[in-house]
Amino acid sequence: MKTEKSIHGFIAEFPDHEEILEAAKRAYAEGYRCMDAFTPIPVEGLAEALGQKRSLVPLIVLIAGICGGIGGYFMQWWAMVVAYPLNVGGRTMNSWPAFVPITFELTILSAAIAAILAMLALNCLPRLHHPVFNAPDFERASTDKFFLCIESNDPKFDLTATKRFLESLKPESVKEVAP
Repeated sequence: MKTEKSIHGFIAEFPDHEEILEAAKRAYAEGYRCMDAFTPIPVEGLAEALGQKRSLVPLIVLIAGICGGIGGYFMQWWAMVVAYPLNVGGRTMNSWPAFVPITFELTILSAAIAAILAMLALNCLPRLHHPVFNAPDFERASTDKFFLCIESNDPKFDLTATKRFLESLKPESVKEVAP
């Protein structure tokens, strides 16, 4: 007899995006929280139907951009005013218009680097293996099929009840996912 810990979960296969969106909404309404969907195309509203929270990436990018801009301005100010003051044409030492291009460039550079690193870190990438890769026909998730996986670490997960629930959604198939 299989226990809940001996499998990763159940995966249901759907033929189109409307059905998986409806299935995700029903699964969330039923109380399942540890689930994921795999689709070959972006499906509008699927993240909300799965109950995913807003990403922290925009906040991280904003903070990194602000820090990069301040750092770029401070670097130029320190070089021109403190470390190597040079009076050119009678201008003030802290001539901020001359500092704008490098400040802008460092803002963009640090925000872009932060966006890439935050996206990789928050998505747990690179991930070379995931248990759903073992599911039969899962390779079709990148071409023409839509999959909804309810994981065994969900508090509401029960071997028979979860499988029966997924079958009630009228998928093409419901299969176990080995860990």
